[in-house]
Amino acid sequence: MQYFDTHAHIGLIFDDPIDQLFVTQEAKIAGVGRIVSICNSLLDFVKVYENLKSAANVYHAVGVAPSEVTNPGKNWIKTIEQSAALPRIVAIGETGLDYHHRFGDKKTQIELFITQLGLATKYNLPVIIHNRDAGHDVLDVLRDRLPPRGGVLHCYSENAQYAKKALDLNLYFSFAGNLTYRNAKNLHETIGVLPLDRIMIESESPFMVPARYRGKRNMPKYLSETAYAMADLLGLSIEETSEHLWRNSNRFFGLPDT
Repeated sequence: MQYFDTHAHIGLIFDDPIDQLFVTQEAKIAGVGRIVSICNSLLDFVKVYENLKSAANVYHAVGVAPSEVTNPGKNWIKTIEQSAALPRIVAIGETGLDYHHRFGDKKTQIELFITQLGLATKYNLPVIIHNRDAGHDVLDVLRDRLPPRGGVLHCYSENAQYAKKALDLNLYFSFAGNLTYRNAKNLHETIGVLPLDRIMIESESPFMVPARYRGKRNMPKYLSETAYAMADLLGLSIEETSEHLWRNSNRFFGLPDT
């Protein structure tokens, strides 16, 4: 069995390059065969990408998160365009909308989101989508602008009714450690309405640590906890579940299964 961590903020777990490599090595020992590294800012992306060049099991997304909307960086569009051609770049993101923390204003967030959807289309990449308290606007934007390669609603936090609406689009649904929480009824119900071929998992490390490790900093090596919780909810064996998740993730990011 092997797992695919589709969303890990490795640069937020540790600053030190050696520690970052150690995180990826520990994950591999724990059965996490592939990781997609996510950075909120382009400055962090450049650093982490360089630090993890020797980590062949780590792929990267490049983009500007809603948290950086007021300061995306000088020539940020050009930076994304140049980075999209680098080896092991598999997605644009994370991008999206976050009305919970009120980063900037809604109009500016939407403009940042739309621009990056256009870049994903231009460079034939899928998009990793952040949504917090902005579900209506996220789907409204995506209906007309979702790239041909589709997107993933990462760290899914909406309910089953929202998922049914999102299924009309070429979207995947990625679940993090909060799936293991007993009170996450909305997520447990959502799993029941989703086709098996649209589901992925992520660590969202260093955040969203699975229940078993509450109080610790989350790591990609803990990903199997989420997989086991999902298997229970689906009524499948962990072997079947991990196989579906592995295939789905590789299909989404355009990678071979082997």
